[in-house]
Amino acid sequence: MHEDLRQCLWFDTLAEQGNARTALEQDITADVAIVGAGYTGLWTAYHLLQLQPDLSVVILEAEHVGFGASGRNGGWLMGAIEGLDSYLAPCDPHTRALALGEVHAIPERAGAVLEREGIDCDFAHGGAVYAAARYPQQRALARAHLDSLRGAGHSEQDYRWLEADELAGRVRIAGASGAIYTPHVAAIQPAKLAAGLATACERLGARIFEGSRVIASGSQGLRTSSGSVRAPVVISAVEGYGAGGWPQGMYVLPFQSGMVATQPLPAAVWEEMGFTGRPVLSDYSRLSTYMQRTADDRLVFGARGNYRFGGAPISRFDANDPAFEMRRELARTFFPVLREVSFTHAWGGTLGISRRFAPHVVYDAASGTGTAGGYTGEGVGASFLFGQTLAELILSRDSLRTRLPWVLHGPAASTLRRWEPEPLRWLGFKAAWSIYGWEEAVLSGGRAGRWHQHLASLSARLVERILTP
Repeated sequence: MHEDLRQCLWFDTLAEQGNARTALEQDITADVAIVGAGYTGLWTAYHLLQLQPDLSVVILEAEHVGFGASGRNGGWLMGAIEGLDSYLAPCDPHTRALALGEVHAIPERAGAVLEREGIDCDFAHGGAVYAAARYPQQRALARAHLDSLRGAGHSEQDYRWLEADELAGRVRIAGASGAIYTPHVAAIQPAKLAAGLATACERLGARIFEGSRVIASGSQGLRTSSGSVRAPVVISAVEGYGAGGWPQGMYVLPFQSGMVATQPLPAAVWEEMGFTGRPVLSDYSRLSTYMQRTADDRLVFGARGNYRFGGAPISRFDANDPAFEMRRELARTFFPVLREVSFTHAWGGTLGISRRFAPHVVYDAASGTGTAGGYTGEGVGASFLFGQTLAELILSRDSLRTRLPWVLHGPAASTLRRWEPEPLRWLGFKAAWSIYGWEEAVLSGGRAGRWHQHLASLSARLVERILTP
């Protein structure tokens, strides 16, 4: 196991680590060359070979399959993408309904592929609960969000309100007053999904080279330190690891998120917490909390992380960092029964955020180059859809997916919005994180006056509006 992953639950409990794949050590040719063996690269390869089995597809990975965010995330396979409703707002009602159906169906369609390919990644289609729990203002936020979802075309079957008693039948959270429930989310074990998907791609004929960092790219080709691939189509699927010249480098910034995991918990503890059917859980705060009950009965708890000056990705995290203790304490706030429980793992990952705070698929047919990403932490499910979309674009297959508003045509440099230069973006995010932290402290503390609470929330909303174009 890579040293950076020793504290990651998903890799630590991966039953079959498998032998490392060989590095590229010769000059080869392919029809399609993909950089990055995470979900986007793997799903693109998978869908390409489903559509055209005789295609020659090569994937180059700097470390090993699933090393980045794909093997470290919170395990939410969502039928949603960040910024979905903003993307669809200009569309006519018919197109909007078709697009919503395509996105909502991601967990069901991905689940069917996992079953067909025999990929055991602890898939549990239990939906998601977004709870109003830790302070009274969360209920108003949740109800307002549900109203906005209705206005955007999501039905009662897509998102519905749970009062506290119905919520308790799914998850039992301290102080919860209600929640929004959606069936369009499944829980998975991320490293198992990456490993199983890579095997499925190889079974279809894809060649995956690990330890093969691309050091140069040019007209119809990629070069590593010990070999090269010449291909008419080159796809960059590196997400938050784009620093150093890839299309994502200037348009998708790396941010970090962190998680902790408990020891396997006894039935009596789960009786108090719920999670029947393994729904995933979040609450209405800007901490961006996310939780799941794993197949081996642990609780995994994650929350928003940080941004490093200059936009460098981070692969190694210190389990003793105070930020992880903050997550442990938050988990105990949700579930006081965890006060006497040990946390065995603490790890983080680097995700990618685009300047639009919404993901994209970009393909330039003239040069044969493309990319997808900017998932803002929601890439487990979106990569399934975007990988299929890229495959259809590469093979010139017209479909509803290739005509959706997040699909952009042309070079990344002319279709994506750049991030501001340093130190502006670092200062901006530090200021935003400070204001979000202030709002969290004021609202969760329960002692501030109403005017203080109003000012904190107003400031946070203003910052959010400035950051999100």
